[in-house]
Amino acid sequence: MAQPVAHSYGKDAVSVYRVEGDRLFACEVRLIARGEALESSYTEGDNSLVVATDSMKNFIQRLGAAYRGESLEDFLAEVGERFLDRYGHVQAVELSAEETVFARRAGSVLQRLYDDRSVAEATLGADGTRHERSGRKGLHLIKLSGSSFAGFVRDEYTTLPEAHDRPLFVHLDVSWHNADYSQRVAGEDVRRTAIEAFDEFDSASIQHLVHEMGVRALARFPEIDNIAFRAENRLWDAAVETDGVSVFTDARPPFGVITLSLDR
Repeated sequence: MAQPVAHSYGKDAVSVYRVEGDRLFACEVRLIARGEALESSYTEGDNSLVVATDSMKNFIQRLGAAYRGESLEDFLAEVGERFLDRYGHVQAVELSAEETVFARRAGSVLQRLYDDRSVAEATLGADGTRHERSGRKGLHLIKLSGSSFAGFVRDEYTTLPEAHDRPLFVHLDVSWHNADYSQRVAGEDVRRTAIEAFDEFDSASIQHLVHEMGVRALARFPEIDNIAFRAENRLWDAAVETDGVSVFTDARPPFGVITLSLDR
């Protein structure tokens, strides 16, 4: 006999653009609901306790109008708390949000940007449990010198030459957990620390680099008790070298992926 062991459902890619005067709060939200009471919708086709995902979308957008803050973390907390209050049979909600980034260029004119954005995650339980995580996604960083990769395993599968000083291009995602939700580190400060480490540190690999970033962040921000990294190696391919000038081209897939999580 088939027995459900896990189930959830929700709404993804809910866009929120709150315009208030000349201020814009913009993000994309995901809401996932969990609860034993929802199992009968799978096993018996009983939708009597199913909150339609379209209703979830409307719920998020109406709270976007009521919300007066600026942080993704506070917005997710408000959505989660009110959703659990409204639908008492839901045991937990998992929420995530990505900032939709705009830069003001002139007066009321803003330009949409597509990298380096704030992200947040929150899981709230009807029993009062709560877990949040903050981060930045899509940091695309290039360092023109001061990075190397040598001394790695060489065998019959190895074609990669050693590099002792190379331009290093990485796509970097960083996330962290604040020990006290009310004492959160600003994402821009974590970004600044990561960039400073990239600039100042002569790394022997991307593994070496993200470890240095994490060590510096934990030393600088006592509020953080865990920090994690996901880095893609987008090292440019050499195209032309002549008269001391190098021309590179974008790397082709596949890409190397490096992860690290550090606790205090």
